[in-house]
Amino acid sequence: METPRIAAMPIVEHPALTALPQTKRTLLNSLKRSGEMTVEALADAAELTVSATRQQLTGLQRDGLVRVNETRNGPGRPRYRYALTAAADALYPRAYAELTNELLDYVDEADPELMQEIFARRRQRRIDAARKRLQLLTAFPDRMAELARILDDDGYLAEAIEMADGSYAIVEHNCAILGIAMRYGQACGSELEFIRAVLPDAKVERTSHMLSGAYNCSYSIKPH
Repeated sequence: METPRIAAMPIVEHPALTALPQTKRTLLNSLKRSGEMTVEALADAAELTVSATRQQLTGLQRDGLVRVNETRNGPGRPRYRYALTAAADALYPRAYAELTNELLDYVDEADPELMQEIFARRRQRRIDAARKRLQLLTAFPDRMAELARILDDDGYLAEAIEMADGSYAIVEHNCAILGIAMRYGQACGSELEFIRAVLPDAKVERTSHMLSGAYNCSYSIKPH
C-alpha cells in the first residue's frame, strides 16, 4: 500500500527550467524529488507512455540535464535508472552559496565567535517565525503539514509523510544552503536543531543526509 503524502511541494524554478516545455520540467522535477527513477516510474509521473518518456529523456540527456545509470541484479537485462546531472541540479535554488561563503569567510577570519552568533541568530529567527505558524495547530498531522510548508517557503522542496506507526518523515528534496553547509557544518546542525526546537513534544532524528551522499535530507519525527 502506497504511503499517503500530505503536503504539497511547490518548486521554485530557475528561469532555465521555466523556459523548458512542461513535460520536460515535470520529468526533471520528478527526478529532483526522487533522486533516481526508472523510465516506467517517470512515465507514470508525467502521465506519458513509456515510449514518449524515452524520447523526452533522450532530449534531456542530449541537453546535459539527465544521466542514466545501469544496474544489474543477477542474470538478465540490465536495469536503467535516470537521475539529474550536476548541471540540472544547479538549476534548483542554492541561496547564493558562493557569495555567502565568501562573506562568511571574512567574518570567520575576523571574529570566530561572531560566526557562531550569526548561525545562532539565524536559527532563532527561523524558530520564532515557525512557532508563530504552528502555535494554533494542535493536531500532530496538521503541524507536520505546516512544517513541510514552512520548509518549502525556505526553498527545501519539503514534504511530510505519515508512516505506518503514526510517526512522520520530513523529507527535504532540495537543500537551499547546500553550498554553505559543505563548508560550514553549523548550517546542517542548525537545521536539525531548528526542527527539534519547533517540535518540543517530538523525538527528531536525521535519517538521511545530502552531505553524506544521499539524494535528500530526511528526519524521523515521533510524537512523545
